[in-house]
Amino acid sequence: MTELKTLICAARGEEPADLLVRNVQLVNVLSGEIHPANIAVRDGVIIGFEEYEAKTVVDGKGRYCVPGLIDGHIHIESTLLAPPRFAEAAAAHGTAAVICDPHEIANVMGTEGIEYMLAVSKDLPLSVFVMMPSCVPATHMETSGAVLTDAHVRDFLDRYPDRILGLAEMMNYPGVLFRDAGVLAKLEAARGRVIDGHAPLLQGKDLNAYIIGGPASDHETSTVEEAREKLRKGMHLMVREGSQEHNMHELMAVLNDFNSQRTSFVCDDRLVNDLVADGHIDDILRKAMAEGLHPVRAVQMATINTARYFGLYRRGAVAPGYRADFVLLDDLKTFAIADCYLNGKRVAESSFAAAAPFSGNTMHVKSLTEADLRIPEHTGKLRVMGIIPGQIITEDLRMDARIANGEAVADPARDLAKLAVFERHNATGNVGLGFVTGLGLKAGALAGSVAHDSHNLIVGGMSDADMIAAAREVVRIGGGLAVAHEGKVLASLPLPIAGLMSDAPVQEVLDGLKAINDALGTLGYKLGSPFAALSFLALPVIPALKLTDKGLVDVTRFQPVDLWVQE
Repeated sequence: MTELKTLICAARGEEPADLLVRNVQLVNVLSGEIHPANIAVRDGVIIGFEEYEAKTVVDGKGRYCVPGLIDGHIHIESTLLAPPRFAEAAAAHGTAAVICDPHEIANVMGTEGIEYMLAVSKDLPLSVFVMMPSCVPATHMETSGAVLTDAHVRDFLDRYPDRILGLAEMMNYPGVLFRDAGVLAKLEAARGRVIDGHAPLLQGKDLNAYIIGGPASDHETSTVEEAREKLRKGMHLMVREGSQEHNMHELMAVLNDFNSQRTSFVCDDRLVNDLVADGHIDDILRKAMAEGLHPVRAVQMATINTARYFGLYRRGAVAPGYRADFVLLDDLKTFAIADCYLNGKRVAESSFAAAAPFSGNTMHVKSLTEADLRIPEHTGKLRVMGIIPGQIITEDLRMDARIANGEAVADPARDLAKLAVFERHNATGNVGLGFVTGLGLKAGALAGSVAHDSHNLIVGGMSDADMIAAAREVVRIGGGLAVAHEGKVLASLPLPIAGLMSDAPVQEVLDGLKAINDALGTLGYKLGSPFAALSFLALPVIPALKLTDKGLVDVTRFQPVDLWVQE
């Protein structure tokens, strides 16, 4: 008997179901209501809500049942976990599918990195879909480890039609606006497929032009006015809440009964400690409902809305014919998870294979000496990056320099840290130097090979000696994170997969990250997610001021600028 005939027979009750979960209150994202139901499953597909004979019967005990959650935009690399380890952690929080952008590993390893992510995420209980990276490199003002062209986009879309859904976030919005040939060629290569946007603070005619170029969504929206304009102009609004990016609270005010179907929840970047302790999309749902969002609407934003935007056939709902991904809740508003099922099987009984072995060192730095960090005294004021808590956008500030021995140096009294970005892909010797305030570091230094988006070696600190010590440790361990003080390494976390991820068990990575954060705590660091904050200071597509291996970038003007500002 064919699979379709089997399902039809089982739906009619002529053959037994594999699983029947009796007595639940179904949060029905299709009808927009909560109603009593039984959930019958055959061959991983939901066949009905009625009473069925089944091989396995579970008493739902009146619990709420919601569809498995879908994250419409995530960089798995940012969790610091290899895809199978991430999937195991996220599935326990009710996540059924993610649409990932392997942009981070692609900027380090190019097509080899994308192939790796596809291979190790194939056939996991949690479905991993991919968007083809659009900006490798993200801009011409930094050095990446690879270059991807429109030919690569076409090739991957052709070879993986069921796994790669479209073109990932088009961050190079100036390239769209000013008709850069390479950017337009990538957009043309993905025409007819989903194209995600990335347009922070873009408005007016420039936003019109960007949308006409192809991007149909945005996850970089940070104000109600910005969100309203993007919704009015037809974009799908991705409401983001990550480890460092907190936009949900602000954007709640734009949601109403008539536009929420054009919105989704995404996390973008979420560190392993936040993923395990607080959750994934379930954490965003808890926060949204606590702020007054109706539970049915909240669940729609985390399931069916995302599935429809990406064209995921029969995903994102609990109904006949849909894949049997669902979550049982003891309480809806607090999203207290009792059990999770993916493809009709309990997550607790599912197997998540260990990550495939990864070989190769991607840390190629030409020089790491204190002389590389020297900033000679100059007239004028310093152009300084100002961190905004809970955001990845920064301020472009002017501050007086602290001078010692003819050099501009860090100033702990003003929370003014020195920042350096060392090129680490081709050993060019490029070093970008600058200053940042708001990092919260009182002494010592922290360094990491996670530095969006080209992922060069980034170091922030109050002492040149400590900065070099931390940077050398990151190179020694083949990529990762490190903290140093008084010339000694206090803690480090190896991330051997492209300097971005670990294939170690989740708890081992958690313990390593805790040791890093504890070491920073001994140095007086009190802010949350220190390495997440550090990593985004090298992202030259997010306003207003960022640092790459080629120097400071004024993102609003999309051009390099000098460290010293003449008065």
